[in-house]
Amino acid sequence: MPRLALYALAVCVLSVAAAVVSFAQGSWLGIVWILLLGVSSNIAWYYVRKAKNDKAAAAGESV
Repeated sequence: MPRLALYALAVCVLSVAAAVVSFAQGSWLGIVWILLLGVSSNIAWYYVRKAKNDKAAAAGESV
């Protein structure tokens, strides 16, 4: 898995924890953490798919 995808996945996990804590304390700031979760998960999926496509393209060129 690409390094940037791992970083984005770490941000996903941390934003979930921050949203849970925020909502548990009665703060509506958790909505911001949920939005950050959406963005970071999309970034993670992008880099995973990009690495997969790059690997497939490199395998196709070498044949």
